[in-house]
Amino acid sequence: MNPVYHFTHAILRRPGASVVKGLRAGGGPDPRLEDVLAEHAGYAAALADAGLTLTMLDPLEDYPDAIFVEDPALVFPEGAIVLRPGAPSREAEGEFLRDTLTALFPQVIDLPRGHADGGDVLVMPDKALIGLSARTTREGAEALIEALARLGYRGEIAATPPEVLHLKTASSLLDEETVLSTRALAATGVFAGYRVIEVPEGEEGGANVLRVNDRVLAGTHYPRILDALDAHGLNVVTLPNSAIAAIDAGFTCMSLRWRNGRG
Repeated sequence: MNPVYHFTHAILRRPGASVVKGLRAGGGPDPRLEDVLAEHAGYAAALADAGLTLTMLDPLEDYPDAIFVEDPALVFPEGAIVLRPGAPSREAEGEFLRDTLTALFPQVIDLPRGHADGGDVLVMPDKALIGLSARTTREGAEALIEALARLGYRGEIAATPPEVLHLKTASSLLDEETVLSTRALAATGVFAGYRVIEVPEGEEGGANVLRVNDRVLAGTHYPRILDALDAHGLNVVTLPNSAIAAIDAGFTCMSLRWRNGRG
């Protein structure tokens, strides 16, 4: 059985000019479009360098946050789930992924009720952990557990600290036994049974990293996180992501990743 972070393919969406108006919880100035474009291009190149075959979708100017394709859908070798993001401006984004998902996956399941963002779903070796947040309701999380079961996966609901936008804003899977997590999220006990590497105080913004095959994509501007990842023996690839972070996003949400064949 391959690790859950072994991927062969990914879906991405090119940023539109409207991306600089994307949602953000903390306000702040708009990032420069050229910076977002450069960071997204560097991210895509890093995925390709990791061995993934990329499907690149066209921009959706009416949906500034549409480059964050992991929020409106989840993908697995067995099929895809079209979600209903909790932000009203994003609720319809999944419909613009449907044709691509139908062409690439043996089945496409709709979330039947509630709201759930893919950013609140951390797929681990033994379960898919679903964090409750302002974007993922308990009703949506319970419906997602049912959808995951149809694909052969076990879902488990987890409460997250109120300041956490998404579960994966504050945590990332590093290997089959280890999670990177902010101290506040780790203190809730949601990662019981896993080794936890705590994010150094002051670098909570770098907690979202992406394990893909034999490497980990991490933000350039978080030196103590990078030191911790290096100390754990990981093959770290650093990428600038300050413009993407300015619109409340990180590495996991910019692609839908899967591997052909479950074994």
